[in-house]
Amino acid sequence: MRGHWYIVTSLLSIAIAMLIAEQSLAQTTMPPVVVTAPLGGSAGGSLDLGRAASVGSRLGLTLREQPAAVEIIPGEALRARGDLTAQEAVTRATGITAAGTPGDGSSALASRGFVGHDSVTQLYDGTRLYVGAGTMTFPVDTWLLDRVEVLRGPASVIDGVGAIGGAINYVPRQPLRNVRLTDALFTAGSYNTYQLGANTTGPIMDRAAYQIGIIGTKSNGYVDMGDSRRLSVASSLLFDALPNLTLRLAFDGTWNEPTRYWGTPLNEGNIDDRLRKRNYNVSDSDISWDDYWVRLGTDWRIAPTVTLRNELYFLKTDRHWLNVENYAFLPATSQVDRTSYIEIFHDEHQIGNRLDVRLDGTVLQRPYRLLAGFDVNQIYFKRTSNTPFDGETFVDAFRPIPGLFRDDPNVPDTRPEFETRTTQFSFFTEGLLRVTDRFKLVAGLRVDYIDYSRDDLINPTDPTRSFDKTYSPVTWRVGSVFDVTKAVSLYGQITRGVDPLSSLITLPARQRDTELTTAYQYEIGLKTQLFEGRAEATLATYYLVKHDLQTPNPDRPSETIQVGQQSAYGVEFAVGLRPIPQLAIDANIALLNAQFDDFKEVDDNGMLVSRNGKQPVDVPEFIANLYAVYAPTTQWSLGTGVRHVGERFADNANTVREPPYTLVDVFVTYKPIQWLSLTLRGRNLTDADYAIASYGSTQFILGQPRSAEFVANVRF
Repeated sequence: MRGHWYIVTSLLSIAIAMLIAEQSLAQTTMPPVVVTAPLGGSAGGSLDLGRAASVGSRLGLTLREQPAAVEIIPGEALRARGDLTAQEAVTRATGITAAGTPGDGSSALASRGFVGHDSVTQLYDGTRLYVGAGTMTFPVDTWLLDRVEVLRGPASVIDGVGAIGGAINYVPRQPLRNVRLTDALFTAGSYNTYQLGANTTGPIMDRAAYQIGIIGTKSNGYVDMGDSRRLSVASSLLFDALPNLTLRLAFDGTWNEPTRYWGTPLNEGNIDDRLRKRNYNVSDSDISWDDYWVRLGTDWRIAPTVTLRNELYFLKTDRHWLNVENYAFLPATSQVDRTSYIEIFHDEHQIGNRLDVRLDGTVLQRPYRLLAGFDVNQIYFKRTSNTPFDGETFVDAFRPIPGLFRDDPNVPDTRPEFETRTTQFSFFTEGLLRVTDRFKLVAGLRVDYIDYSRDDLINPTDPTRSFDKTYSPVTWRVGSVFDVTKAVSLYGQITRGVDPLSSLITLPARQRDTELTTAYQYEIGLKTQLFEGRAEATLATYYLVKHDLQTPNPDRPSETIQVGQQSAYGVEFAVGLRPIPQLAIDANIALLNAQFDDFKEVDDNGMLVSRNGKQPVDVPEFIANLYAVYAPTTQWSLGTGVRHVGERFADNANTVREPPYTLVDVFVTYKPIQWLSLTLRGRNLTDADYAIASYGSTQFILGQPRSAEFVANVRF
């Protein structure tokens, strides 16, 4: 979609036409809208611009008040659409695509031309687990979520280093004070996939409320040796210590053994259906991830205009991989060459505290809202591995005998590799000033101090492998919102963000002299409500550029320098509407031109080559989603979801192509009685072969083929 700026003009024309239609329809009396939805909520129909989201601001602003591209996917919609994992769910948002592999926790995302946990930050209930070795393994299940909040574009002002492409906030279910409610879920589907979950919440006398949710999932998977299982829990307790002081204690965790599948090898750069369900891992392979989070929150209304919030948290994760990860298909011999015999352990824990104070007041008779606070973290990370990951075996491509991990005597022993300690302290502030009744200014500033220490455990006396490093980045955002009418808002913003070259708390020795990359984004957009509340729409266009990429020194290719540049510009459009009370529709589209502007690398022949103008790995330039639900009666509802992801590439040279794909899902829900709903769902009806992500340039992580499932949901 390179250079297609006429798309921007076309979408702006559509928006203007919609506004004109809105003004003309405002002269006509319309009947009231009566919303009907199946048990579990509607799967679409509203962008909910009047709802507040914390992912883009801590000021308590609604989506319409924020000068940024922010959206919310309610938890009821996630479950009604049948999204099983948090990462599946977020790809329904505008312009977000999956790029996950087992090496990163199967959770990496792409947004606005940038990929991975070091560029698209993911949070849980507003709290960030610092990513080690590019990996994040929590959260997982949508059953435990209240909503997903999505910010596209730099989020460093709110979340610190590593959020150039965007930020995702997974918000768990919250305790209900005024009603006691229990949900139960049972799912049975293709590939012997089963789920059993429950969630209960309600008041405890007058001063407290609770919430406890749990879900277990088991599947045989859609590839050989594809079995997986996990157990997830989310729980919290609210307690009013004083009328103006509320405490919240929460415990959340996941014990996860995902599918031990590292992808399908390509046949001359293409997906070969004959290899589609083969798994070339060893039989004693293992992937296991255990995460748990403990949080204590305080909300203190000191005065009618002053609110203090504090959150103390402890996060712990243990991970293990024992796999043969890289495969190359050899057509001449019908064999697969297996390399990269890898065993890795992660031991990470993080303790931190975030405090902020919000003040609401007036200056020169104009309302303002000001927030200031700090965030401090201490993170310990240890990696144990069998580096340098040697080992090689050959197996029959069509009838592989898996063998064992230690079959090759060249596989190195596993031993402690390195440990790191990172201390992070930040000061942040945000402000909103209503300059006039229709014009608002919003600004934010964040100053971080990061002290990093790495101790090499294999060669502890080597000064080039053990080192200390400090960073002190400053990030900011300046934006404005202008209410053209009560239903139409225009916004603009300029933002500065920062990214590490690799995961901040596992900075490798080869990058000890590098600095953080910097990015600037320029964005304008429109948010509107149309047809007397029957529809809402957003439109955004942006230019985002990232400086200081690491690239080989042209004079000494064995050394690297930070002079590179990568950019993306694009347009995003989303709409939620109910043309009639029984029909709800959500649709979005994102088009972008993502490319390297100044970047070189050494190719397979040892030559230094330019990648200028090339598309970054796993970045599509066209993404579209459509979801529609029709409820002709209070007992029946039918829905369909269509998702299209454009062409991507598996290498910086753009020689290995990841074909575009379209997925079609359908469901029908029957509610025989008020407290029970039964759903039959079909996924990927066209049985498309598609790549979730590349794993190197010789293999793809392929998505699930056609499948079906039955869901029973009970609420009382």
